[in-house]
Amino acid sequence: MKSRSFFIILFFICLLVGGFLYAWQKPIFSEEINSTSVEEEKVLPSDRVEKIIITDGDVYQKIMNSQGVPAEVADQIYMVASSTYDLANIKVGKTFSFFYQPENDNFYKLSYQIDSEEELFVIRQADGAWRAEKKLIPYEIKIKTTRGDIKNFLYADALAQGVDERAVIAWAETLQWSLDFAMDVRVGDTYVFIYEERFLHGEYVMPGKVLAAKYVNQGTPYYAFYYQDATGTEGHYDENALNMQKMFLKAPVAFKYISSGFTTGARYIQAFNISTGHRAIDYAATAGTPVRSVGDGTIIFAGRDGSYGNKVSVRHNGTYTTNYAHLSKILVKKGQKVSQGDTIGLVGSTGLSTGPHLHYEMVKNGVKINPLQELLPPGEPLLEEYKNDFFSKIAEWKKQLDE
Repeated sequence: MKSRSFFIILFFICLLVGGFLYAWQKPIFSEEINSTSVEEEKVLPSDRVEKIIITDGDVYQKIMNSQGVPAEVADQIYMVASSTYDLANIKVGKTFSFFYQPENDNFYKLSYQIDSEEELFVIRQADGAWRAEKKLIPYEIKIKTTRGDIKNFLYADALAQGVDERAVIAWAETLQWSLDFAMDVRVGDTYVFIYEERFLHGEYVMPGKVLAAKYVNQGTPYYAFYYQDATGTEGHYDENALNMQKMFLKAPVAFKYISSGFTTGARYIQAFNISTGHRAIDYAATAGTPVRSVGDGTIIFAGRDGSYGNKVSVRHNGTYTTNYAHLSKILVKKGQKVSQGDTIGLVGSTGLSTGPHLHYEMVKNGVKINPLQELLPPGEPLLEEYKNDFFSKIAEWKKQLDE
């Protein structure tokens, strides 16, 4: 009996000693899991990426050749992409990115920045075929508010606050149908702008949409609010839901001052010793300054026209035509369609001119009129069915602008 009890005790002692030795030599179960997780979390090698910024004279085939892409592969990529984007239309300043696999350095993906919003991707599939698609650029959006008062003029004062030049231009364009920032601005005016700043991979890239703006000109407030309706139509509207965009811009050029106004009587030009009428507005501006079409339309004349020098005429509809004269260079052709704001020429001093300026005429029903006194036709109004949604969405923006 005693012998049996001795062996039982000895058996349990062996179990305890064995368990202790096992635990001492081998980590516990939870530590094994952590060790395995560390192995699984090893960082994988990333693609090699070659970026090429398009310069003047670059074409698609030239860029592909620079990366050693075989002609037949370049042709395949071009054909596949053509239904999504025509790579013959690449633009100076945009970027091509070539992606190479880390394991064998094989080229397998191409991206091209179409514009500020979209990128084209062409990717080789497992079967060797290429597939193209467009994707929105995944910006991180931050909202910024800038306030100030006019000490000199909007452009200089906003830049002095460290605002991106592109954002300043976007602000001015938002209100350009209501205010002429060359003529209307006064010292003491105030402004507030709420707009997007776009970041990519943690770095600032560019300004985005102007979401809301308020400019107080000599005590009169002008508002603009961005809105996109359920159909995707977007634009800027004032606090009463009226479209900010009028049929015509207030001015066709960034000018220094009006050197000669609209007159129905004759005026004497000493340099040429002649008297002539002046049913137009002369905008003094630096030679080479871009001249914009004030509205959508068709070019009905582009060439030399006697005392006008180099002249462009735009027919906007059955009522209005506008003329732009003394240009140093014409950038459009007869029959070409243009949109509001498109550059159609450059300021010059050709024809009967004593210095660089733009001679601008507005013709209504065949009669030259004073464009500064014309009540400009409004743009497309916001549909009634969207107004309640519009007022609801701009309420917070307006509160911030008025603070």
